[in-house]
Amino acid sequence: MGTQTTSDDAIVVVSNQAPASLNIIRSLGRRGVRTIAAANREGTPAIASRYCDESVRVPDPFSDIIKYRDALLDLAERPDVRTIAPVREPDVYVLSKYREAFAEHISTLWPDAETLAEAHDRVALVDAAETAGVAVPETHLLTDVEDWSGRRIVKARYGFLADQYLDDLAPENAMEAATTEYIDRDEAPDVDALVEQMGHVPIVQEYVDGTEYTIRALYDDGEPVVSTQKALRRGMKYPRGPSVYHEAVDIPALERAGLAILDELDWHGPASVGFIRDAESGTFKLLEINPRFWASLPCDIHAGVDYPHYYWQLANGETGPFDPTYRPGTASHFLRGELVHLHSVLTEEYAYVPRPTVSGTLGEMAGSLLEQPNFDVFSLDDPRPFLRDTLNTVLGQ
Repeated sequence: MGTQTTSDDAIVVVSNQAPASLNIIRSLGRRGVRTIAAANREGTPAIASRYCDESVRVPDPFSDIIKYRDALLDLAERPDVRTIAPVREPDVYVLSKYREAFAEHISTLWPDAETLAEAHDRVALVDAAETAGVAVPETHLLTDVEDWSGRRIVKARYGFLADQYLDDLAPENAMEAATTEYIDRDEAPDVDALVEQMGHVPIVQEYVDGTEYTIRALYDDGEPVVSTQKALRRGMKYPRGPSVYHEAVDIPALERAGLAILDELDWHGPASVGFIRDAESGTFKLLEINPRFWASLPCDIHAGVDYPHYYWQLANGETGPFDPTYRPGTASHFLRGELVHLHSVLTEEYAYVPRPTVSGTLGEMAGSLLEQPNFDVFSLDDPRPFLRDTLNTVLGQ
């Protein structure tokens, strides 16, 4: 039996420009749950939602993550707050590192610091994947690579940079992970420059041709209570990048691989596990884990799986597994991201990744908008967040 709740019980949703926070607020607000948007900047689309009951300004975690922690703890201490929903890496980092302090006040639906470190450290994650029998791309530390004859990418070792992972960072300092670099074949990069750019020694992985997929899941003390899958149909950049047009899928081999790594980590809370399906072998190769709510959450909700609702149920003592009616084949668009994708096609070049034609890209966009008129931000029922998001884009915010 679940914990008794009242109409005053609330959830704090960390809010940024990505669609996840907005859709958590929409989902739970529509169900009568009080929603509190915690944002470090004004003009966040989620705050404009008709389903946002209250907004609170918090410090920027990348300016001082200790002050950010203190602000979240202040919110957790409120008697009406039942839990917090993390949508960014600094959110889950703070919540996990200081999990015991938060547990004195609210339900803690996220992993402990040790487990989070395994997910954030892509070297440790590769080791965990190999133990779980999950395939991974060939992966090495940048400083260990001598042969640059293959197709390689350089990416941050850590999904988030903070003092728990890097000794030279002060406790109050935190940094976003740098973007992926594509390395020209047979051209050794400037190792020192890349280390300086990334802020640490990054990893090098083989570039794998194929489609990017993710499995998303909500876990309760090591047990999955609901899961879904997504195919990336268009990313922010034409090679890949964050998903801007995404389709719900149902592939048993993907489900097995994703749940295997989360089982190995004895996961707790929400997570999205990214894979590339190797175009040659068909094997799903692990890329990373996003240990929080994922940006393309609206795709799952459109496909019939309301993760925020199940998260709220767990926070209030309900138990799974949950069994929603999942609708694979449903797809959703992040319209601002679609424009970024088009800009990438128009202006950018990437090593060994052929650039699509502008006409072909426009045709694909038009076709998918007609066939799948589902959107991450735009909603006739709640239009103001889309208008706010559009204004932010115009103003460069």
